[in-house]
Amino acid sequence: MLKLFQDIGHRAFLLADRLANVIFGPKWNPFYHLGTLAFFFFYIVLASGIYIYIFYDTSVVDAYTSVEYMTHEQWYLAGVMRSLHRYASDAMIATMVLHLMRGFFSNRYRGARWFSWTTGIPMLVLVFAIGITGYWLVWDQLGQFVAVRTSEWIDWLPIIAEPTARNFLTNTSITDLFFRLLVVTHLGLPLMLLGLMLLHVTRLNYAKVNPPAGLAVGSLLALLVLSLVKPALSHGPADLSTLPTQLNLDWFYLFIYPLMDLWSMGTVWALVGGGVLLLVLVPWMPPKRHEPVAVVYPDDCSGCNLCVVDCPYEAIMLEARTGATNAGRYQHLPIAVVEESKCVSCGICTGSCPSSTPFRHTDEVRTGIDMPHRNIQDLHAATREALAKLTGQTKVLVYGCDHGVEVSKLMQTEVAMISLPCTGALPPSFIVYALRNGADGVFLTGCRSGDCFHRLGNDWVDQRVTHHRKPYLKRSVPRERVRRYWAASSDHKQLANEIELFCQTLRDIPPTPTKTGSETRG
Repeated sequence: MLKLFQDIGHRAFLLADRLANVIFGPKWNPFYHLGTLAFFFFYIVLASGIYIYIFYDTSVVDAYTSVEYMTHEQWYLAGVMRSLHRYASDAMIATMVLHLMRGFFSNRYRGARWFSWTTGIPMLVLVFAIGITGYWLVWDQLGQFVAVRTSEWIDWLPIIAEPTARNFLTNTSITDLFFRLLVVTHLGLPLMLLGLMLLHVTRLNYAKVNPPAGLAVGSLLALLVLSLVKPALSHGPADLSTLPTQLNLDWFYLFIYPLMDLWSMGTVWALVGGGVLLLVLVPWMPPKRHEPVAVVYPDDCSGCNLCVVDCPYEAIMLEARTGATNAGRYQHLPIAVVEESKCVSCGICTGSCPSSTPFRHTDEVRTGIDMPHRNIQDLHAATREALAKLTGQTKVLVYGCDHGVEVSKLMQTEVAMISLPCTGALPPSFIVYALRNGADGVFLTGCRSGDCFHRLGNDWVDQRVTHHRKPYLKRSVPRERVRRYWAASSDHKQLANEIELFCQTLRDIPPTPTKTGSETRG
């Protein structure tokens, strides 16, 4: 049932991705940058909040008046800042929730990824807390409603001796000291949030916290236009002697409050507390999987640091070598060490290792770092088997990933496909090997560009092929015989068409002499 639910959600996101790619292009697709957009909206909220604070009066009597002054008297700047503050806050909640949903539906939260997932939950709770206290500070009828309901909700918990709702019985019961304490809380919580946001990305190599410049500028302009066309306005001033009768709720932050009129406070606590607890525990819920972690082979690890640089999850580091290797070649060099708690079994480190080459004088193919359950020897055997099965006029070997189009849907007489945990796990030397042992062309595919399941796999492949990242694909390899097309699991038709076009292109290229792997070591 869970898998079915995730499949439905994942397909919905893939459909939205495709539509957004048409509108914005893959580089500026907002669905590929939900996390960085949340960071960007936080910056806007922070900057606009600082400006608003300059004009805000922290006394109970004049708080509402100062907000009204900004909204109407200085509408062209302070009023825009207030609206920008409101809409950027809503946008931050929206992008964070979508980011969480995308991670869940695409199954990117289990195993070593639990850390990023779990640190994201308190971030979301803090953002809601900051937004709710922000509505208090306006101290209009909506702020009054939120303050009274929140205090009644807190009073249900048996942790406070004196009910906080007593502070809202009369207008004189709210003191300036209480209001200033609320201001300090509203200003202090964002500092905690920023700390959590930085902690959230600590386990990610090349963590992105800024969206592409074009997407950032476009988002800011959209918020500015919205702020001018539909400025944020206050309700009437708060009056604790009366009850608000008509309110325009901000459903991004206040969706839970109508439930307090329909259900008991305990039921609402059960909903919120149970929901948060469920989200925290999701990475450890069935079906739980245990993926083998990468293994370092000292005799073949030269301490070159490429796997350390390429690992998307900072799971590999270099340390001093404590024991001599059998060959003695690398005994004075550092060695790669895998931190098991961070490894997600993507295999990208194997694709980064210079020792990962099928060109050997012996039948055994070894490398400095490998995945024990899907090692380089298995890839070598699968490549040889796939090449032997190609019988068509044009022979194409496709290397893809487990999260892309299903392998069986692409197999035919002219095309054989090998699936890896991530296409980034493919050493470039295997492309050379395939072309020298019967393949007319090699086709590389995997997740959509910008949406790699393992974050950076297709980026590293692109850069290795274009000679911008080690280990390079040899310059002597005819680039017209190597094609890349990044496609999601739902892009079977598009991928099949691209492979067919590639086959047609290869038919027009003069054949190159075939060499066996024993003639050269690459």
